Amino acid sequence: MAEQKRGCLGHLPKGERELISQRDIVLITFPFSDFVSAKVRPAVVLSNDRYNRSSEDFIAVPLTSNLRLREYAILITNKELESGKLIVDSKAKVDRIFSVSQQLVRMKIGRIQVEVHDKIMSMLLDVVRLR
Repeated sequence: MAEQKRGCLGHLPKGERELISQRDIVLITFPFSDFVSAKVRPAVVLSNDRYNRSSEDFIAVPLTSNLRLREYAILITNKELESGKLIVDSKAKVDRIFSVSQQLVRMKIGRIQVEVHDKIMSMLLDVVRLR
């Protein structure tokens, strides 16, 4: 039987799971509050690869295409990507950190540069730091 392969930015065959890596930008199925409907939204993976391998979940921050001025957000454009492509410039909403099941990942669409990840983590520490 031939081994099925795919590009790093495509869909996986049903039932298979690709390792979610730190700094990936993924499309996630977000359920609405009624748990009946859902929408697909992008997010940046913050949790490290060791955690991602050992857990069914990962930790991320959502991306938004709303570029209005807001505190605790970092602009991400195609210039900030190591690989992949964003359809529109976006902002990482650092103060909206969440944990989500890896099973809700539809596909990987890119990967942010290390420096951008460092900025997100620094801003996140600022959000939670005791003052």
